[in-house]
Amino acid sequence: MMGYQLDYQHKLFLTNFNLEKRIRKDHILRKITEKIDFDFIYKEVEDTYGSNGNVSVPPPVILKMMLLLILNDTRSERELMLTIPERLDWLWFLGYDLDDEIPNHSVLSKARARWGVTTFKRFFDCIVWQCVEAGIVDGSKLFIDSSLIDADASNNSVVDTHRLKRYLNKSYKHLEKRLDDLEVQKTTPANTRFISTTDPDASVTRHSSGKSKLRYKTHRAVDERCEVITATKITPGSVDDSYVLKEMIETHEQNTQKKVDTAVGDSKYGTIDNFLLCHDLGIKAHMPSFEEKHRGSGRQKGIFPKEAFTYHPETDTFTCPTGETLRRRNYNKKRKHYEYKASVKICAQCELRKKCTRAKDGRTLKRHARQDELDIMLEKAKCKGAKRDIKHRQDLSERSFAWSTRYRFKRAKWRRLWRMEIQDFLIAAIQNITILIKQPKGRLSKSNVQTVERITYLKREMCSSLIRSCMTVIAGRFNMALGFG
Repeated sequence: MMGYQLDYQHKLFLTNFNLEKRIRKDHILRKITEKIDFDFIYKEVEDTYGSNGNVSVPPPVILKMMLLLILNDTRSERELMLTIPERLDWLWFLGYDLDDEIPNHSVLSKARARWGVTTFKRFFDCIVWQCVEAGIVDGSKLFIDSSLIDADASNNSVVDTHRLKRYLNKSYKHLEKRLDDLEVQKTTPANTRFISTTDPDASVTRHSSGKSKLRYKTHRAVDERCEVITATKITPGSVDDSYVLKEMIETHEQNTQKKVDTAVGDSKYGTIDNFLLCHDLGIKAHMPSFEEKHRGSGRQKGIFPKEAFTYHPETDTFTCPTGETLRRRNYNKKRKHYEYKASVKICAQCELRKKCTRAKDGRTLKRHARQDELDIMLEKAKCKGAKRDIKHRQDLSERSFAWSTRYRFKRAKWRRLWRMEIQDFLIAAIQNITILIKQPKGRLSKSNVQTVERITYLKREMCSSLIRSCMTVIAGRFNMALGFG
């Protein structure tokens, strides 16, 4: 017999209603509550509040609201506050009852300004340390990568400061205020010429063959064992990846209290300075050489590589393919390398000049002051283990960033660099929390750690085997279609 729904009548009183019983046992917010202690925030922000006046919203509640904002990919803080009364799980997570008053959305923006970036960094650091105590962080091998983030600003807001007069004539007061703010800043904007009046910290950056946009860049260090993010940093989009390697290693070691044994990155990190940095720190640099990867491209295309010249340590000279000698001439203090040149007259009369150089003064070779140490690091970066780590980095780092797209990390929620840092710390903390709550209670034993690593290895091998099988099948069908098989 079919049932009919009666007209709903609002109840004046709710009896025997328990919000706790409405949340299922395996709900993610329940697991987060069991694993994470948010009360640490009281001590972190107590100096930012006065001793009298109106009573504020409890800091743990504000922090939980910001987590919900990122975790559920809520578009705005207004929408978050409108949605909270409609979600029983959110009310339970925040410690509210059905008839409790929800704070105004401005509470979150005021709290960010009041607390500053340090509080959110401290929250991220606490989560990382909790992962270390749970035994899901190895800490010896570090995978580093970066990704661009679109700023919350239009390209129409970009001003060419070299032609600023015509803009000042249109909106003098507005731009004067922006320029005054820039003078007060301790750090100059990323682009000294092109500045956005909406978000001066973002820089005009182009990725590959795409369009130039206002962007930030997030740099991320990921541990190999369970892919926990151990260090993260936000910079303007124009900042080169190689400049942040030292800071990422230091932050990783500080957060995990573990010494880095191997640093893995792509060719953007494989600069001379980074190889020598790793040598001084006793770290294996598993990253392709930037110089070697880009050799033979651009102006160097069709030109003899440096390997075509023979170095003689006893005389500190080079010999070119025709047998002429290149002697040491100058020393570059900034780049810390020596320059070797042959006679200009001899180079001008050489038959192989077109294959050797396009410079009027002849071919110049550069040798770093610490070339012997650099050669050792470059040789180690070509071993089988390094090649395996470099290939594994593509999967591990890209997987970490792909996970972040669930929280819309490719687009800035707020403007200015310090707010972007807050967003980045929250996203990284949420990813680490998600990894943490999936682990069994207590610290992983050595056997369990080996099991996790073995499973990770098998998954990687299965994926590689599956890809090879698919490629074989596709190639076979392609040959059959062409009549070769």
